[in-house]
Amino acid sequence: MGRITSKLWTIISMFKYHIVVVLGIAIVCFLDENSIMKYMKYKYQIEELKTEIDKYRQRYNRDVKLYNTIDKDPSVMARIARERYFMKNDDEDIFVLSDDEMQSEKIDAYEKVEQD
Repeated sequence: MGRITSKLWTIISMFKYHIVVVLGIAIVCFLDENSIMKYMKYKYQIEELKTEIDKYRQRYNRDVKLYNTIDKDPSVMARIARERYFMKNDDEDIFVLSDDEMQSEKIDAYEKVEQD
């Protein structure tokens, strides 16, 4: 057993700089607070957040445009209230003949028309 440990120490002493460099690179790449793995994870999160920001900017622009049309023409507000929220005048009756999927498609189609 003594010969095995002495050979092991001899090998370690010959490659001590290589071992230190490899361990240092491993620590920096995988175990450090600023590791490459975390860098890649944060980069992916930044890309997701940028796409989310773009989505909210588009929604904001669409809503501002809709607000401006509502502000200029009150009949648009009445039409939106009737179509989206099933509001009515006192002398009217509402009959809903569609299910939820059809209603969501109708709202999507309405929003698409509003964007054009």
